[in-house]
Amino acid sequence: MTSQLWDSFRAEGYDEGTDRMPTDAAVDFLAALAPGGSAVEFAIGTGRVGVPLSHRGVTVAGIDTSVAMLDQLRPKPGADRITIVEGDMSIDRVPGAFDLAYLVFNTITNLLTQQSQVDCFRNAAAHLRPGGHFVIECYVPDLRLLPIGAVAVPFAVEDEYVGFDTYDMLTQRQTSHHFTVAEGRSRAVRSEHRYAWPSEMDLMAQLAGLTLTERWADWTRAPFTADSRSHVSVWEKPL
Repeated sequence: MTSQLWDSFRAEGYDEGTDRMPTDAAVDFLAALAPGGSAVEFAIGTGRVGVPLSHRGVTVAGIDTSVAMLDQLRPKPGADRITIVEGDMSIDRVPGAFDLAYLVFNTITNLLTQQSQVDCFRNAAAHLRPGGHFVIECYVPDLRLLPIGAVAVPFAVEDEYVGFDTYDMLTQRQTSHHFTVAEGRSRAVRSEHRYAWPSEMDLMAQLAGLTLTERWADWTRAPFTADSRSHVSVWEKPL
């Protein structure tokens, strides 16, 4: 996993850019899985979820490879109660055993090979106590939007921002292209991802010794259907 996408420029504007995300619903969902217990967040970033979760009485730890994102987390009120490890969520460990491990906002796709994603599931399982849960929030690849013969799909066309994804079907690699114009200056950012279907994640979980217990379309527990654009999945480590 690489951190060049999450440099100081992106880190400083991250919270502002995600202020419309359903953070409260995510925290409610996660807190219910570890009431008064402990949780480790993979790719904790600026603490958008980890900090309010810790305010709910959950003991939170986090792993992230981006120093710039962690620099945004550390000054926040309550962040001093969070154990922070700078490292790779697919291989690095936080000391202790946890009731909950979780990974939000598509971040599993930042691991660019199937093997590294499998390693992430195994690492999550290694952090969990028996009976603990691993939660992932991720988009469902919507390849139906890709016309025959095309390789790119736009997802945003605005006055000061254009974004589109390009796909490589053979490797399940997706590249997101972001073009922004602000105060007369333009900036182009590209991020690499490996998309995976929910069913593929279930197999990764099985390889890690985890069992699927819940799958919803979002944090509000809306039913997951064939038309869902995202999923929140919960796997359990057997007792």
